[in-house]
Amino acid sequence: MKIVNFQSNNGVRMGVVDGDSVVDVNAADNKLPSEYGAFLRAGGDVKALADVVKKAPASARVPLAGIKYALPVTSPGKVICLGLNYLDHVKEGPQKDNIPKFQSIFFRMMSSFTAPGAPLIRPKTSIQFDYEGELVVIIGKRAKHLTLENAADCVAGYTCGMEGSIREYQRHTTQWGMGKNFDETGSYGPWVVTADELPRGGKGLKIESRLNGNVMQSSNTDHFMFPVAESLVYLTEGMTLEPGDVLFTGTPSGVGHARKPEPVWMKAGDTIECEIGGIGVLKNTIADEK
Repeated sequence: MKIVNFQSNNGVRMGVVDGDSVVDVNAADNKLPSEYGAFLRAGGDVKALADVVKKAPASARVPLAGIKYALPVTSPGKVICLGLNYLDHVKEGPQKDNIPKFQSIFFRMMSSFTAPGAPLIRPKTSIQFDYEGELVVIIGKRAKHLTLENAADCVAGYTCGMEGSIREYQRHTTQWGMGKNFDETGSYGPWVVTADELPRGGKGLKIESRLNGNVMQSSNTDHFMFPVAESLVYLTEGMTLEPGDVLFTGTPSGVGHARKPEPVWMKAGDTIECEIGGIGVLKNTIADEK
C-alpha cells in the first residue's frame, strides 16, 4: 500500500494511492486521522485502512496527477540520520582512513525539510549544496531494546529521501549538525510504501540519484555497512523510537563533493531525483535563497 499526505483546501490530508487516483481516507471515513503520522500514533491499522479504500465513494477520490504533496509524516517526534553507511561513500570522503566501527548518528530539524516537488533552497552563504539520496524508514510502533530478530517489526514503511547538505558548514567542526540543517535543504517522500510490500528490513533495493537526468549515485541497500535491523537495535539501546519517527539510512558513493576533476554542486534551476526500487521517485527542483 502507498500512503501519501497531500495538501487540500482543508489542510494536510492522508490518502492511499489506488491506481491513478488517491483516496482521501478521512473523507471516506471521518473516524480516521487525516494525517499519516497521526494515523501511526493511533495504532496504524493498515487492514482497516485497506477496507476503507475498497468501500470509498467516488467523492473521496482525487486524481493522483493533480495532488500537491506534503511530507509523508508532517510532525515526526525525531528525524534520525545515519552517516557513513556505505563503504564506498566512506572511501570517497575525509574519513577514508578511519572506517567507522559504529553507526554515525546525527539529527535533522523539521525546518530543514520541504515537501516532495517543492524547491530545495541553496543558501546565500555557500555554493556547496550537495545531494544525498537515501532510503528512509518510517517507524510504526514504540520500540526500545530491539533485537535483530524483531527489529524490523517496528517499521511501518519506507520512502525516498534527499538529505541535502551544505558541505563547507558540515566540515567546520567534527559535528555535522550545522551543514545538515539549513532551511529547506532536504525532503522525503513522495509516499510511504508499507513494509509488507517490500523485503524485510528494506534489503536488496536499488537506489539511484539523478541530477538533471544524469545518474550520479547508483547502489543497493544490500551494501549497507549497518543494515536497517542493526541500526534499529543500536538506536534503541539508548532511545525509545515512537510511531512516526523518521530514520534516514545513509547515502552511497557519487556525491557531488567527491566528483573529479571538480566537485558538482546543485544550483538554481537544477532537478534532483532519488529513485528506489519498489518505492518510486522523489523529485525536487533547486532554487536560490531569496
